[in-house]
Amino acid sequence: MLVVGIGALSFSRAVAEARRLGPVIGFLAAVLVLAQLCADEGLFRACGHWIAARSAGDAGGLLARVFVVASITTAVLSLDATVVLLTPVVIVTAERLRTKIRPHVYACAHLANSASLLLPVSNLTNLLAFGVSGLAFGRFTELMALPWLAAIGTEYAVLRLYFARDLDVADVPDAGSADPLSLVTVMVLAATLAGFVIASAAGVNPAWVAFAGATVLAVRALTRRRTTVSTIIRAADIPFLLFVLGTGIVVQAVAGNGLASALGHLVPAGSSLPSLLGTAALAAILANMINNLPAVLVLLPLAVPAGPGAVLAVLIGVNIGPNLTYTGSLATLLWRRILHRNGTDPSLRDFTVLGLLTVPAGLVLAVLALWITLHAFGA
Repeated sequence: MLVVGIGALSFSRAVAEARRLGPVIGFLAAVLVLAQLCADEGLFRACGHWIAARSAGDAGGLLARVFVVASITTAVLSLDATVVLLTPVVIVTAERLRTKIRPHVYACAHLANSASLLLPVSNLTNLLAFGVSGLAFGRFTELMALPWLAAIGTEYAVLRLYFARDLDVADVPDAGSADPLSLVTVMVLAATLAGFVIASAAGVNPAWVAFAGATVLAVRALTRRRTTVSTIIRAADIPFLLFVLGTGIVVQAVAGNGLASALGHLVPAGSSLPSLLGTAALAAILANMINNLPAVLVLLPLAVPAGPGAVLAVLIGVNIGPNLTYTGSLATLLWRRILHRNGTDPSLRDFTVLGLLTVPAGLVLAVLALWITLHAFGA
């Protein structure tokens, strides 16, 4: 309201930006509700049991399985699910197995960012990039699959070495039993993912698919009295949706009053390997300076003329880069709150050192993987 009131952005342009972000915000709301309903049905408890049951006596294997579950959770149900819903489960699982929780909670924090490269639904930044990339859902995933694996592989190699002593644990007890996971939940989730691909190919906004999946699980949960309408509304996190909308309008005002033109001289042209590396590095730096959401909103219009490769390079920068500082992404700030709520204090030293070890290497390897994919399959 302030930027419109002082004339930094006209009312008509603010309304236009709200309309542009409307489908993205609707999609985000549906995915948040879908993730919460999956949690209510026991999806994450089942994941925690699988991790524990397969890791008895093998703390190193525990980290590997946390990586698998966190990477898939981030890709399929978004980074918010990994931070808010999976991280507490991982803490309980590690404590039950009498092993140190540090490696596993830092894995959740890092993978909430770097493992969100794969699907358009994995991250709000992905949704924004997907909307301007001109790519279909399946094509986006195809181009980002190798960078996703490169980023995860880098994270695993570094965390495995950094926390080697914490992983040296013997005589881990049995995990016990868990409630069976609802087949309906799995089927709805699988159908929703398939629907994203089909809807994109048919030119239908994937938000409708997410809404359909969330509606099916919501009706089932309400019928069985496992949730309430107010709980579902809270899961949509309306204040956060308004924050996203407000951020988009403020960024439009700032970009239109000098920031975009200043950054325009810094964004490399073309999709050569040096250009992609430069674009990703700029995006990572900007994400840590002003947070990844404003960074992607500012950089995407500047990257679009260079083609999908440059847009995806921006995405690599704003998704991997935030692992360098607490302020790089909202997910990391939320992760700190989750740890405090569970009686654990994250170490600034550990977070910073891990960031310095993973972010530069992850950026280079992910961009190299993107460049190889672009040359192998074309943009």
